[in-house]
Amino acid sequence: MKSMRTLIAIAALLALPAAHAEPRTYDIDPDHFSIAFQVRHIGYADTLGLFLKGQGSFVYDEQTRKLSSGRVVVSADSVFTNHKARDKHVRDSDFLNADKFPDIVFEATGYEAGADGSGKLNGKLTLLGQTHPVTLDVKLNKAGPYPFGHKKHTLGISAKTTLKRSQWGMSYGVERGLVGDDVGLSFEFEAIQK
Repeated sequence: MKSMRTLIAIAALLALPAAHAEPRTYDIDPDHFSIAFQVRHIGYADTLGLFLKGQGSFVYDEQTRKLSSGRVVVSADSVFTNHKARDKHVRDSDFLNADKFPDIVFEATGYEAGADGSGKLNGKLTLLGQTHPVTLDVKLNKAGPYPFGHKKHTLGISAKTTLKRSQWGMSYGVERGLVGDDVGLSFEFEAIQK
């Protein structure tokens, strides 16, 4: 009799529809969003800097590891290198031209999942009014309920890429080797499930 009940329970479980993965929207927490860059200065050393204002969201299915969409907007005038005169120069038309192009926008176009939470995020970066493809190396560091505060399901993500700024028409100092063409970008953030 007990074995019959067990068989019925198993049959009932097998008859249930399989659980479907569900894409969810995540908002990047502005309090835990770091946007850093580094670029070589006259060949001597890299200058490190930050963008202090950015926002973004994306739609991601954690089970299937598929990204449906994603968008990040960074305020060009929020650039910070810990040097007022340099920050002013980086905001002007030699570099970011922040008055004319206040937003730097990344739109995700696809995600290729790799092993151990890593992957390649493909997208389009709009800078100085020009849009070109970029690929970021992404690592999902942690996923789970936040331990305090909002306690919502949260993803912790690191992403990196290197781009040539001259591709977007930002060529100041490249030819004379004053400022490097290669710019390393790093993103560290927590994203909260809606």
